Parts: sequence; structure tokens; C-alpha cells
Amino acid sequence: MKKCAGKFAHNGCEKTALMAVKDSLDVLSGSWKLPILVSLANGPKRFNQISKEVEGISDKMLSKELKDLEQNHLITRSVQDTFPPTVMYDVTEHAETLDKVIKELRDWGIIHRKKIIG
Repeated sequence: MKKCAGKFAHNGCEKTALMAVKDSLDVLSGSWKLPILVSLANGPKRFNQISKEVEGISDKMLSKELKDLEQNHLITRSVQDTFPPTVMYDVTEHAETLDKVIKELRDWGIIHRKKIIG
């Protein structure tokens, strides 16, 4: 395998790097998926708890995003046998692999906010 130069093509050629970034963005795109994962980082939560923490998200959008995250194996949905049934959401081990990415985005966001706002 040949080495490729470039600032962002660290682990492969440009085409491979582009495909990998596209795949990542397909899974994490939108305004809500990462904030939902951050909300769940401290442990399992119910739908209403997530809704309160992720300000501005509608219940319909939260439901859609939770389904997408579950489909991509980033969260689990468990129904507890109570009356009424209790539904809990939690991150998976696979989602925990995003920890470094989320921390880098947080750090960059702090630097960017300071640069833009002052």
C-alpha cells in the first residue's frame, strides 16, 4: 500500500479517507445525535430525561434519532417489566469508541467559540 501525503489523509489514501469520513458523517450527521450521545455518557436515561437535557429537540425528532442511533449500534433500548413499562436508553461499547472524537470536538468548539465571539 502506498503512503499518501496530505493533512487529513493520515491512515490511507484520499479516496479511502474520504469514504471513511463520509461513513462517519452518515452515522453521526445532524444537530442531535452527538448531543444525545453526550447526554447518555453518564449512564442510562429515560426518554424524558434525554429530552430535557438536549434542549430544543422535539419528541418526534428525539424518537427518530434514538432509532437511528440504535440501528447503528451506538445505543441500546431496554424495556423494563414495570407498570407502566419503563424504557431506558444507554450507550454501547461501540459508542464509547467515539469518546476521543467527542472530546476533540468539544475542545475545538471551545477554541472556535472564543475565536468567533472573543
